[in-house]
Amino acid sequence: MKTSRSAGYGLVAICYIAKNETKGSLVNSNEISEKHGIPLEYLLKILQQLVRGNILKSKRGPRGGFSLSKPVNKISVAEVMESIDGPTNIDLGLSDLKQVGKSGELMDKLFNNAGAAYTSVLSGAMVSSLIVAPSPKAKAKSKKVTKK
Repeated sequence: MKTSRSAGYGLVAICYIAKNETKGSLVNSNEISEKHGIPLEYLLKILQQLVRGNILKSKRGPRGGFSLSKPVNKISVAEVMESIDGPTNIDLGLSDLKQVGKSGELMDKLFNNAGAAYTSVLSGAMVSSLIVAPSPKAKAKSKKVTKK
């Protein structure tokens, strides 16, 4: 089972927004692109998919940007993945083939169960669990850079 790089970038962007937005503020897509090396046009397409999925809100214009549409601890990884990649569907379609017989039915059942388990795990995982707080060393280093 393979998920898209777009979905991974979507998770990275949401984590960045969650860490960097303050009440009423927006996070600029250029900032996310530069910080994580994601091509801007590619990132914008991903962010728009997340807006359509009601995970992000956006505002256009010079002071525009993105913010979370709900608290980060209420956004599941599955929601993000499905907003970008669509619903998880693991169906080999072997049950319909007479030549494969009972083995095809068993294979379909196995893969359907695997898909259900995958979806269950991602539905139970909140994006907030993926956010890593900066280490005290990184915070101190950041303060030194901004004082100059």
